[in-house]
Amino acid sequence: MSSKKMRQTEPEAEFPPEAATAPVVGPEPEAVPEASPALAELEKQQAEAQSQAAEYKDGWQRAVAEFQNYRKRVEAEKAESYQSAIGDIAKRYLPVLDDMERALAARPADLAWAEGIELIYRKLQSILEAEGLKRIETEGQMFDPNFHEAILQESSEDHASGQIIAVVRNGYMLGDKVVRPAQVRVAQ
Repeated sequence: MSSKKMRQTEPEAEFPPEAATAPVVGPEPEAVPEASPALAELEKQQAEAQSQAAEYKDGWQRAVAEFQNYRKRVEAEKAESYQSAIGDIAKRYLPVLDDMERALAARPADLAWAEGIELIYRKLQSILEAEGLKRIETEGQMFDPNFHEAILQESSEDHASGQIIAVVRNGYMLGDKVVRPAQVRVAQ
């Protein structure tokens, strides 16, 4: 068999020549009908729902922000309350610390029990320092009424006017707050 015989040819469809070049046109588009009242109502409800959702979201965001501010305020008040309590307790121990300093300054050198007193003094001082209590530095400083209490003014050739000559009683701070101002003698 020959290949020509095996191939069967399909008859070609005949189109008029103008149909091949003419654009295909579908049915005429109908005029778009006006929105039905039900569709308009749905669109109105959707806009109202979106507005209400935005309002709820705004309210939720405000509530979250207010709660975060409240939590920060409570934490700050708690920290301040703790510092105040520590300051009140430290005020009660400061006279004991002062007495121990005076006793150690006047102690006899040959007594063994005086070393025990010094050890107790250092322990008490380290406990108060661990809570944040620190001594106000005064030696050689200029008088500052925020940190010092002048109990005596005296003339001094070695010190400038307003400079602290000597500390009568040490002052202490807890953080940024003065627990007890230092009592000092000031040069005139």
